[in-house]
Parts: sequence; C-alpha cells; structure tokens
Amino acid sequence: MTAEAAVSADRVRGPEMIRMAGVHKQFANGTVAVRDMNLTIRQGEFISFLGPSGCGKSTALKMIAGLLSVSAGEITVNGHRPGEQTGGQDTGFVFQEATLMPWATVFDNVFLPLRLGGMRRREARDRVEEALASVGLTRFARAYPRELSGGMKMRVSIARALVTRPRLLLMDEPFAALDEMTRFKLNNDVLKLWERHGLTVIFVTHSVFESVYLSSRVVIMAARPGRVVSEIDLAGDHPRTDRYRNSPAYAENCRVVSAALEETLDHVDIDH
Repeated sequence: MTAEAAVSADRVRGPEMIRMAGVHKQFANGTVAVRDMNLTIRQGEFISFLGPSGCGKSTALKMIAGLLSVSAGEITVNGHRPGEQTGGQDTGFVFQEATLMPWATVFDNVFLPLRLGGMRRREARDRVEEALASVGLTRFARAYPRELSGGMKMRVSIARALVTRPRLLLMDEPFAALDEMTRFKLNNDVLKLWERHGLTVIFVTHSVFESVYLSSRVVIMAARPGRVVSEIDLAGDHPRTDRYRNSPAYAENCRVVSAALEETLDHVDIDH
C-alpha cells in the first residue's frame, strides 16, 4: 500500500460525521420522496449516492444540508441538526447548475457566502483568491460568467462552496450537463480537492462509471420511495488517476456496482 493509500484508508475509518436514522420525507402534495433512510458517513469518506431518477438522492442531500426539513426521523451532522453547526459554514453545496450571478464578476460570485456571513471584501480577499487558485481560476477573477465555458462556471461554483472552508462538501450532479472530457477533468480536480482539504464529500450521480471512479463507498438507492438498498465499499488505488480508469479493479468495481443498481428494480414499491 502506498503512503497516499494509507492516508485515504485512515480517513475512511475516521469518526462519525453524519447519521441518518429512520429519515422520512413527504412533500405537501403527498409524494413520499424518502422513507426510512438509514445511513452513517464517516469523516473523510467520499460517498456517491447512485440510483434511478426519482429515488430521492437530491432530496436526501438537501436534507443533510438543511435546505429541506425532515418529515420524520433524525439527521445529525457532527452531532448537530443540519445547518446548525457553526452557522452552517461547515457545509458547502454545489448544485446541478452553477447558479452564478450574471452581473457579478467571478471574484464577487465566490465572495458571496462570506459577504452574507458579514465579512468585508478586504478581509475576504485572501480567502477568495485561495479558493480561486484551488480550482485554477486565478486569472479569471475579474471575468463575468458570460465569458466562461460550462466547465469554468462549475469551477466557480466549486470555489464558492470551498471559500467558507467547509469540512463537508455536498455535490448534486454537478457535472451531468458537461461533455465527457470536461467531466473527467473535473472528476480529477474534485478528488485532488478532497485529498488536499481533508473534506468529506457526498456526490449525487446517475453514472456508475463516475461513482466508481470517485468514491470510497457507493450508496445505492431504490425509487418509490427512496431508501438505501446497498452500500458498496470500493477497493482501488489512491489517489485515483486516469490509470485507475483502465485497470482491472475499476472494471470489476463497475461490474459489481452495475449489478447492484439493476437489483434496485426489485425494490420498487408499487403502492407509492
């Protein structure tokens, strides 16, 4: 085992960070999005939520972030209810769309969460520049979103999530709309950020291949209503590189995860 692999293994065995116990989410229209979801995530893990459309992956992510309330059951993040830990600054969220302010520069888009937290621009400059450097956008601080490619806009969104220096990074299908080459590059960038900053990451995806490449553990969810039906720990080289994509271990992990995903069809509840 390499030194890097040993570090990654130690992190996966870290203390409990998130616990979901009997979590249930029903919307006002009667739709049950999540039912009896139970999951424990440890500090330093890279978790992917994988499952068919409508299985509650994004709903579960938003409940962990405190963006949606829980109808029943309990979620704790570092022993607190979601959104309560240090004013919510421990958690960064990257949405499916970059959701940038078109009238603001890249710098000001990344500065936004610090400004909302009461920090002055002068005080925040070093942190914004650090976040931009971490995603390779130092030279674009004065650019506007209309001047950026789709991949660059998503990098800005990631920098904005990192500027608060969170311990938990939640990513809701951030690369689904991007071309394959850009997606591969951003996958590698996210893994580097995970290692460099000691993050815990939860990543929502529809892609078996993406989940296997990124994750230390894949959590497979079944639809109607959403709940965990399988958890797969993944062996593989750390840090992950393009060499892993071409390895027998990657191919075997993809096969195992694909088979588990197919089995979710047996868990559909036709009464909901």
